[in-house]
Amino acid sequence: MSSKAATPIAIVGMGAIFPGRGDVTGFWRDVFEGRDLLSDVPSTHWLTEDYYDSDPRTKDKTYGRRGGFIDPVAFDPLTFGIPPKAMEGTDTAQLLALVAAYATLQDIERDSEGRIDKSRTSVVLGVASATELTAHMAGRLQRPVWVNAMREAGLPESEVTALAERIESHYVEWQEATFPGLLGNVVAGRIANRFDLGGSNMVTDAACASSLSALSIALHELRSGDSDTVLTGGVDALNDILMYMCFSKTPALSPTGDCRPFSNEADGTMLGEGIGMLALRRLEDAERDGNTIHAVIRGLGGGSDGKGTAIYAPVPEGQARALRRAYEQAGYGPEAVDLVEGHGTGTKAGDKAELDGLHLVFGEVESEAPWCALGSIKSQIGHTKAAAGAASLVKVVNALSRKILPPTIKIEEPAEVIKDSPAFYLNTEARPWIASKKRPRRASVSSFGFGGSNFHVTLEEYVGKTAAKPYRVMPAELFLFSEDSGNALASAIDAAHGQLDEAGLAYAASQTHAAFRADAPARAAIIAESLADLKSKTESLSQQIRAGEIGVRPFKADCVASLDAPLTGKTAFMFSGQGSQYVGMGSDLAMAFPLAREAWDRAAGHKRTGRLRLDRLSFPPAAFDQVDFGAQTQTLTEMQHAQPAIAAVALSQLGLLSQLGLKADMAAGHSFGEIMALHLGGVMNADTALTVAAERGALMAKAAGNTKGAMLAVQTDAE
Repeated sequence: MSSKAATPIAIVGMGAIFPGRGDVTGFWRDVFEGRDLLSDVPSTHWLTEDYYDSDPRTKDKTYGRRGGFIDPVAFDPLTFGIPPKAMEGTDTAQLLALVAAYATLQDIERDSEGRIDKSRTSVVLGVASATELTAHMAGRLQRPVWVNAMREAGLPESEVTALAERIESHYVEWQEATFPGLLGNVVAGRIANRFDLGGSNMVTDAACASSLSALSIALHELRSGDSDTVLTGGVDALNDILMYMCFSKTPALSPTGDCRPFSNEADGTMLGEGIGMLALRRLEDAERDGNTIHAVIRGLGGGSDGKGTAIYAPVPEGQARALRRAYEQAGYGPEAVDLVEGHGTGTKAGDKAELDGLHLVFGEVESEAPWCALGSIKSQIGHTKAAAGAASLVKVVNALSRKILPPTIKIEEPAEVIKDSPAFYLNTEARPWIASKKRPRRASVSSFGFGGSNFHVTLEEYVGKTAAKPYRVMPAELFLFSEDSGNALASAIDAAHGQLDEAGLAYAASQTHAAFRADAPARAAIIAESLADLKSKTESLSQQIRAGEIGVRPFKADCVASLDAPLTGKTAFMFSGQGSQYVGMGSDLAMAFPLAREAWDRAAGHKRTGRLRLDRLSFPPAAFDQVDFGAQTQTLTEMQHAQPAIAAVALSQLGLLSQLGLKADMAAGHSFGEIMALHLGGVMNADTALTVAAERGALMAKAAGNTKGAMLAVQTDAE
């Protein structure tokens, strides 16, 4: 690849409204949990009894009735400078974009200390030219058509007039605010107007590639020096019946009502809606001003398909052209990329063309096995059209900053074109993203639009001192409390949920860990799955403490408290030996706790264990049948793999325990576990422990190769 690297661009803020939990943190939680967010079309959009028919050939009917829809969003028009009377004359896309832009600006301004020059801040967004309000207002103008039809039917003029007025009453009346309110290009202008941004404001429409086309212009604004900060992304709230009819008659919608990108069962796409925004600055400026940096954009390539078979038919060679330009601009090749978030619409022709295009570039890399995860957010929220690239970017930026490979759902069996891919595998479960310090984690995003508009952007993690540290995502959080008396303990428990929201649950739990005193006279712990769960349990536990019922009646599940003197006994750590290994071991801890993950990163950069790729052995890509899963289990069981993998797990666990402040007075190990006990005892450091584990496992495997024998493990009581 060429060394002609472009100016790196930092992502310093994000805002989002997507189906499901909606905001940036909630969106990532939905991605991480693999939630299916497709549902039946709501009555606020259109009525299925009016327009749905399961037969795709039925005239003026759609065979699609499901999609990804955002929940109602609270909107105070006065907060955003919109007269309440003008609300009905303003398209939903403009209103929701204001909410997302506000969240994005809050994110960047939180740590800028006023150093963001709004006069040099631009807004460049991908927005479809059509809006829902445009079609609505055009419908109101059809009165002559209704009148002529009724006259031709012979209705009296009085009935014609009455019926026409009755029909017209179902449409919003024209007002002064209607014209700007229905224009797609005003989405950016309204943001610049409301937040007093003095840079350029514009929208781009490249169909389903609109978000990345906007990103392309945003990068030019920054690299040319015309802007110092740019809000970019995509906005799409258009899922009216016209949009469904367009996709139905192409036809592109799934007849089975689901979206399964890269699956052998893929049979079409499903529509979605949403808004995703990112705040961009030149990396050197962001570092100078102390901005929190979520990720760094290294290269973006664009291109057209050129002459093809049809205006809507994708051309692999055209897509590959965009990929090559992105990596030329980045200064590195596809071999350095661990994750590709594909366009992945779920149509058979589209997915095949995309994979063919990817293989034209990634297939040039010599590799013994696939190294790059491939996925698509559309399996969860559908195709958000003009916002599709923005949804993918928000997903990938979160993946980079959290160091987690996100899942793509609904793949029981991969599509034929990827089964024997030399470069790609499908990641169907969230997995730790392990990397040595030799190179940063890198990911790329593709977006392709009708008309042959192709874009590909490549990003990398940021590891500087102002790198984003997002809250972890776990099924539940542990809250610890310690005070000098029972009443004080009850008060501390009551105050736990305070002004919390769901996004801050993990941070609040971590704060209680840092403040906890194990030797305090009064102590309590609660495991909570949500804010509501925490509130319920804190109320119950504090009441029980105040009533003096500790030890009198059982605590509520996942709650415990003690006013007894702390235990004074010693603590021992026992390390497990070979035979305890299993596929997936260590994965959950590594995704939730940085210190636990860093042990795997250390192993990945280790001279001996780095060659083994212990992370790919311990938590490999998902197996799609029992044969593959059995092979993964067998590979991990082999001594030359099992022993260093168990060592990495032990180091990971020790990292977490040290963070919690739990120290051992003594340590022991069963079989191989002795090595890790010696490490904890200070006999050898972590790198030496990994070396010994790798050498011990290799020597034992070699010796066992010429020896027939077996080992029997028996569980029994002490007698």
